[in-house]
Amino acid sequence: MVFKRRDRRSPVQIASEFVYPRGGWTRAFHYVKHRVRRLPDSPERIARGIGAGVFASFTPFYGLHFVVAALLARLINGNILAALSGTFFGNPLTYVPIGVVSLQTGHYLLGTEFDEGHKQGLMGKFASALSDLKDNLIALFTDRDADWQGLMVFYDEVFFPYLVGCIIPGLIAAFVCYHLSLPVTRTYQQRRRAKIKAKFEEIKRLAESRAAVSQPDTLGSAQRLEKETNDV
Repeated sequence: MVFKRRDRRSPVQIASEFVYPRGGWTRAFHYVKHRVRRLPDSPERIARGIGAGVFASFTPFYGLHFVVAALLARLINGNILAALSGTFFGNPLTYVPIGVVSLQTGHYLLGTEFDEGHKQGLMGKFASALSDLKDNLIALFTDRDADWQGLMVFYDEVFFPYLVGCIIPGLIAAFVCYHLSLPVTRTYQQRRRAKIKAKFEEIKRLAESRAAVSQPDTLGSAQRLEKETNDV
């Protein structure tokens, strides 16, 4: 295959690079920032797209953040590519604080509490929900009875409070990122246009100077040709 990697990565390397990229998170951040600033669109649409992507990273739809970001960007007339880049706000370094803030905010707004018993902790609820999914899929093809208790507990105490609680911090983060990215993108595009214009002006000046230098030779050749014609 033409597009296969020359050096195959092991599952451990893939997992480690997901948590910490090979070039570091600083380099990854600068790469995303550079790509966003060079998008061929207005600063307002790019900033709206970034805000949509940041908000999407606060939602509990893990694995679907790109889809959520694209839909939100389309809804608010933002740049979809900028929205996809904005989802990088959610990464292994920020998922834990995002999840804690969203979950606590959701339980506060709903007037509920998160049960942190020995077998009812967050990871325990995740494990119970995944176990229910596995067992219920098997039950579709066997005589085993389906049991949705673990999924119901997960929905009531984790997913729904997370979904409600992510709205306020997600909007705040999106609002801040929108207002930070808008002037930065506008300034970058203005400087880039100025550089391109200056480069074209320089090329035009060089072309005119070369034309001015070659013009006397052209006139001299025309005069010589006219004289030779008259002599004949």
